[in-house]
Amino acid sequence: MTELQKHVAFFDRDHDGIVTFDETYQGLKEVGIGAVAAKASATLINAALGPKTRPDNANSSSSRMDIYIQNIQKGKHGSDTGAYDVEGRFVPAKLDEMFAKHAKTVPNALTEDELGEMLKANRESNDVSGWLGAKAEWEMLYKLAKDKDGRLPKDTVRAVYDGSLFYQLAAKKG
Repeated sequence: MTELQKHVAFFDRDHDGIVTFDETYQGLKEVGIGAVAAKASATLINAALGPKTRPDNANSSSSRMDIYIQNIQKGKHGSDTGAYDVEGRFVPAKLDEMFAKHAKTVPNALTEDELGEMLKANRESNDVSGWLGAKAEWEMLYKLAKDKDGRLPKDTVRAVYDGSLFYQLAAKKG
């Protein structure tokens, strides 16, 4: 599995390679998102990624909102950091570049303002959906994983990209 597939596989409760709306909802609640926000987020996530990841030979009875882990790289949006390549593999140099450019307060963590600057720097013109997706993802991550000083540590961001953060958050909550 690529790191992007591992990132998404956290939500695959029955390990069938398909993430349903209910699985996304349950996974979001498990990492600490409230029920209302989890339902809204699951709706947006599955509606955006499901059609993009659906294989041509998908079972006709399955929902168009189901996310297929094997094809998750097809759901990669614009206005992102580039930390996943087109195949969904993690590119550590992009993580290092992100922190070198944007972590000004301390070298290995991003403040909320620095995160906002990073989002603006990555914004592609005419990519409203990609920008909104990136903004929502990073804001959710910041709320869930900031440290006691209100910073998002580089190791935490690395854990997002290598696919381990959701498991860590669920265990911590759990």
